Amino acid sequence: MSLPVYFAPMEGVTDAIYRRVHHAHFGGVEKYFIPFISPTQNLVLTPRELRNVSPEANTGLRAVPQVLTKNAAHFLWAAQQLADMGYEEVNLNAGCPSGTVTAKGKGAGLLLSASDLDRFLDGVFSGAQLRVSVKTRIGFSSPAEFDALLDVYARYPIHELIIHPRTREEYYAGTAHRDVYAAAQARTSLCLVYNGDLFTAEACRDIERAYPQTAALMLGRGMLANPALAETYAGGAPLTREALRAFHDDLLRAYEAAYPPRVVLGRMREVAKNIACCFEEAQKPLKAVHKAGSMAAYADAVSRLFDDYELSPAPCFCAQR
Repeated sequence: MSLPVYFAPMEGVTDAIYRRVHHAHFGGVEKYFIPFISPTQNLVLTPRELRNVSPEANTGLRAVPQVLTKNAAHFLWAAQQLADMGYEEVNLNAGCPSGTVTAKGKGAGLLLSASDLDRFLDGVFSGAQLRVSVKTRIGFSSPAEFDALLDVYARYPIHELIIHPRTREEYYAGTAHRDVYAAAQARTSLCLVYNGDLFTAEACRDIERAYPQTAALMLGRGMLANPALAETYAGGAPLTREALRAFHDDLLRAYEAAYPPRVVLGRMREVAKNIACCFEEAQKPLKAVHKAGSMAAYADAVSRLFDDYELSPAPCFCAQR
């Protein structure tokens, strides 16, 4: 029996259109996490944020909105807006490593001070009217910081603690600190979800076997490269060229119906650079995708990718080439 799989919120990629098209083509995802909304002192959701979190945009799938803030009052305002829309869970982003985010004390910037994090969470949980899950890294500069951070998390009724076992300063480099995750399982009764470097079905099964108390897995980059990953892990069929092409083409048509060509091109180039990982030695079409300055050039590069290159027997995320 496989663990439940959550699709990580990938800013700039997994918008409402992407989620709907993915859900129509592939199974295996228990929850789709919506890329963060970031409330400000104006306390107004932007049109883009509203499009992303509106229940109508997420019909037929289980979606969880994520909030990025360091202000408890702003979090509670956003949570109430989401509760009024019918959501039952909201996710706090305490893991985004972007410098522009952490410089404002948000995302992984919340991890700079355990005492400040404690005060923030006290404000959040004193007024939250729906379940609050947290996506976190294990520290800002050092994995040794996680003991104190976990002590803080353990004081609150966090619905699920989703752990990416890297620090903010590591971004996605090096090896995830699974020993820190294992130690966390031994030290807390919180419901833990593992996130990080899950690029194949076998990697998912490795976590399942190594850490049997894990409640679920969150997949991000692995799903962008191989959109059938969750389905394959759950016992379904592996990715095929035909399934990947059908997903790509439906996604392209959906974007073309919603956005002007320049926006479509930007979004599809991001999609294509990830799915190119599924093909053997596809550097040339990937380079052409990067250079494509028009939809015609993009379509030509993608056609070459699908027509002239072999799908890898083990398609998975790869570092950008």
